[in-house]
Amino acid sequence: MKYAHLADLHLGSWRDEEMRKLSTATFEKAINSCINQKVDFILFAGDIFNNALPAIDIVNFLAFTLQKLKKLDIPLYVIPGSHDFSPTNRSMIDVLESAGLLTNVCKGSINKETKLLELNYTTDPKTKAKITGILGRRGMLGSTYYENLNREKLESEPGYKIFMFHTTLTELKPKHLEMLDSCPASFLPKNQDYYAGGHIHHRTIVEIPGFGPMTYTGALFPNNFSELKKYSNGGFYIIETSNQDLNKTEITSSEQKKSTQIITYHPIKIKDHIHLEISAKSKTPETLQEEIIDYFQTKNKQTPIIDKIITISVNGKLEKGKASDIKWGDIFKTLGTLGAYHVLKNDLKIQTQEYQEFLQAGDTTDSKLIEESLIKEHLGQFKTFNKQTELDLIKNLLSSLNTSKKEAEKTSDFQKRIKQDINVLLANNNH
Repeated sequence: MKYAHLADLHLGSWRDEEMRKLSTATFEKAINSCINQKVDFILFAGDIFNNALPAIDIVNFLAFTLQKLKKLDIPLYVIPGSHDFSPTNRSMIDVLESAGLLTNVCKGSINKETKLLELNYTTDPKTKAKITGILGRRGMLGSTYYENLNREKLESEPGYKIFMFHTTLTELKPKHLEMLDSCPASFLPKNQDYYAGGHIHHRTIVEIPGFGPMTYTGALFPNNFSELKKYSNGGFYIIETSNQDLNKTEITSSEQKKSTQIITYHPIKIKDHIHLEISAKSKTPETLQEEIIDYFQTKNKQTPIIDKIITISVNGKLEKGKASDIKWGDIFKTLGTLGAYHVLKNDLKIQTQEYQEFLQAGDTTDSKLIEESLIKEHLGQFKTFNKQTELDLIKNLLSSLNTSKKEAEKTSDFQKRIKQDINVLLANNNH
């Protein structure tokens, strides 16, 4: 038996059209690779989309790609991820399942007597592998599913078993994500032959006594600037197991499971990537701009940057001026002339002399306190309210404006809701 494990594509996450194209091209290439390697079925451990109601062009692309699998009789088994999940239970995954393009294996019910969640296995018709899993929720909202799971029922089931999950497991967290909330691996049922994970965008395989291999594939394609900088590209696993595992009628040890299956990582690269980390320390915006351009012009003579993704990170304190004085448009134009596919920059860590002096005076780096200090600095310019009333009003207005559209809320209704909230605040402060 041979099958593939993919996760965390987040179709539709990139705002840049050029990067969205790479995200979809990566998924298409991964599916073609699975087809060429003649896998029996494919697992996708959550977050196919970046939100529960994706753009229609994204859905059309996915449906067209999945038609290839359907025609070749290669089943796709999925669990919804934290980004696929909708509190109203409306998800495009349901539509794709109704069209016969995938199977959601997160199926079960609550036992009325024990109050425990009892999951049902979906059996693959060809290999007889048994697959189940738990959907993902934002934050740690999904942890209650694991806490109330009837694990014994799953542990005693015979046959080759796969458990899919979309959450943060403590034992699988990489060091740079160690502060994330997580649940222990003991929340998962034992005696599964393979644990197909999603949610954490960092490739990991961990062996724990009593469990089969627990894995994260990492994102199939980097989801944002920092992931692109750290990983450049993504990939997926191919798992091959011996025929003796398929129809076993008793539970075998984790060591026996480990010895009878091979897990291979398959990277997917669409474009090469070059990253530049540069310091702004003791430089002016003009000299920093010249250094960035000179770096890539020199590098281009050694290794052409044509058709490559370029990321640029800048940090440190400028000698004078501010980040907005850097003419990024000129930098992008120059790199475009050299043939770069797309250029992304991160200048959020640039400090200025003025900003540094403010931080030292305020003696804080807490954004809320900095915000309040700035407001207090400019209070009293209008005589309509006393300073305390004005401070409270401004903070409440900022809080009201710091909102986003609700799911399925129309833009006109969203704007109307904000205006109503602001009118109420102003009316209350006029009395």
